[in-house]
Amino acid sequence: MSVFLTLLLLSPAPQDILDASEIQAVVATTAGDFAIQFYADEAPNHVAHFIRLVEEGYYDGTTFHSVFEHGIVQGGDPYTRDPERRGEYGTGGFNLGLEPEFSDIEFTAGTVAATLLPGLPSSAGAQFFVCIGDQPQFTGQYTAFARVVDGLDVVDGISSTPVDEGNIALERVEITGITLGPIPPPPAPPFTTETDAELGDHRVVMETAFGDIVVEFFPDAAPGTVRHFLRLATLGVYDNTAFHRVAPGFVIQGGDLNTRTGAYASDAAPWVVPIAAELSDIPHVAGIVSMARGEEIDSALTSFFIVLGDQPVLDNVYTVFGRVTEGMDVVERVAAVETRGETPVERVDVYAMRVERMN
Repeated sequence: MSVFLTLLLLSPAPQDILDASEIQAVVATTAGDFAIQFYADEAPNHVAHFIRLVEEGYYDGTTFHSVFEHGIVQGGDPYTRDPERRGEYGTGGFNLGLEPEFSDIEFTAGTVAATLLPGLPSSAGAQFFVCIGDQPQFTGQYTAFARVVDGLDVVDGISSTPVDEGNIALERVEITGITLGPIPPPPAPPFTTETDAELGDHRVVMETAFGDIVVEFFPDAAPGTVRHFLRLATLGVYDNTAFHRVAPGFVIQGGDLNTRTGAYASDAAPWVVPIAAELSDIPHVAGIVSMARGEEIDSALTSFFIVLGDQPVLDNVYTVFGRVTEGMDVVERVAAVETRGETPVERVDVYAMRVERMN
């Protein structure tokens, strides 16, 4: 079956015919939009089938009927257009003539796959599910035909819809339309074009459970680290994380993505990578912000710490990239929380990090 989609332009030409690897689908829902791109080589028949259903408007007015918070959401059942058929949700749209196209595509966050009836690998049809977290147990068991490339946070929000005892959504999150079109060129990531000096014109406001902490930066000493931190903050990677380590008199530490509630936006994933150390002679004194890392010197990823007092043992070992200019009283309140070992007994939320321009 062909996976080619003809885009109607004013003057059709060979380049106007794009295969499915060159298009994306923007799924508009009552909870926001997300975009998917296709695994055209690995699942050509499923992709062509999905595209055909989209062109027919098949999914318009259907809902995400089954959700597991921060796990998966499932949609595409034609019965969900009718609220009176709620008792049948999850049973429609199967057995539409698709044979399985199982592959070794890993079921990671954002994977879109065809739903099957239990024990019936040839029962795929219109229903699909989206993984919000990694689901390795599904690899090779379901046909992965697409992936979310933008708006995974929207899908994660849908997963929090209230459900009944059968995980059927109690509130309607409808697909209002799906639009097919060429994959747009990737936008430049935040803090790509700024010079090192211009990085210093920005600060970050950490909105925490105990108040705001304002951090300004040292781009002269650690330009790559400052750029990395500002980029991740702008992309929302640090939102909904927590201070996971409190060592009184030493440091408080945050930014570990294992503390994050929910997925961060998929367009941030390429930038959640280790960065090179940038050691300097700036001393680790109270208020200094430095990158945490593992044993390898160039293994800093997202985690950072704020120093509570003079700590010369850290000098020239960790990358100093900023300092707290407002909110040291908040830092001290965090440092005073009850801990078990160095782990806070109660979660200390970092609700958001807001990047502000100072000049």
